[in-house]
Amino acid sequence: MFPLLRRLRPWVAAFVLSSLVLPAARAADRTPVSGQRTLILGDSITQDGRYVSFLEYYLHRLSSGPSSDLISIGLGSETVSGLSEPGHPFPRPCVFTRLADALGKVKPKVVLACYGMNDGIYLPPSAERLAAFDRGLTELADKVRAAGATLILITPPVFDPVPIASKLATPTVAPTGYQTPYAQYDDVLAAFARTGLQRREQGLTVIDLHGAMTEELAARRTGQPAFTFSPDGIHPNDLGHLLIARTVARGLGLNPPASPLEAELARIQADPLFARVAERRALRSEAWLSFVGYTRGGVFKSGSVKAAEAVAVRLQTEIEALARHR
Repeated sequence: MFPLLRRLRPWVAAFVLSSLVLPAARAADRTPVSGQRTLILGDSITQDGRYVSFLEYYLHRLSSGPSSDLISIGLGSETVSGLSEPGHPFPRPCVFTRLADALGKVKPKVVLACYGMNDGIYLPPSAERLAAFDRGLTELADKVRAAGATLILITPPVFDPVPIASKLATPTVAPTGYQTPYAQYDDVLAAFARTGLQRREQGLTVIDLHGAMTEELAARRTGQPAFTFSPDGIHPNDLGHLLIARTVARGLGLNPPASPLEAELARIQADPLFARVAERRALRSEAWLSFVGYTRGGVFKSGSVKAAEAVAVRLQTEIEALARHR
């Protein structure tokens, strides 16, 4: 087909090619977050922010629809279950201590939430802890719905025991929490993921990150037994964050490249658009996290996000100009 296009007049060829490309672009325009103010909640993996920056980059590069307004306020150690292990330096914060303020101040139309890593408090499987996580998801869904927003759940990333074998609990050393995790803690996260996925039957959108990471990690380990996305067993590296972003982007209806993660990471990090997206994301995340307020061994709150938003407007102008050059 394409050799034939080269023999057509340029404007005819352009029209025919656009007819092939536009259906995909229109599909991307229908992502749930396109043109919507979107609040992103989660624990330290979300607070790190790299996967959010990669996701926002994909939204700019792969969607021709209106820009998405992502406000990410992940908080380290946070849970949706309200659980905390005795040896933790402070009681783990629970999202419900700040959710009402977050919904009231951000006023999102969509909420993306990724919890689970901390909710099993790094101990063996427990019916009580699973029930607490399940109740937390139900409460989160109810409160987001009551605020007039749409909730999209993301199942938790994997826990990887391989790189931290010396830190794990053993038959003679009992698991105590994050300092000495249960060796098969990923089984707990897999159960949490199944609990989240059951909410698809209730009409909720659930993106199965745990399943995608488990599959990719197993494929990598076939040839590289020591390969990991999480050098400390919990927090993803750049490749892990990119895999999270790819998985979430696909769950939102985008079609990110299927190229190897390493090549895709190098390409994105070399794109000037990504640098601006990451700068703007970090600026807004820090400002909105404090503006909403949170508790983590103390209460933290500040008064305004105006200065950060003024800079964010300038950065958004640069982002949109760069995004036009696809």
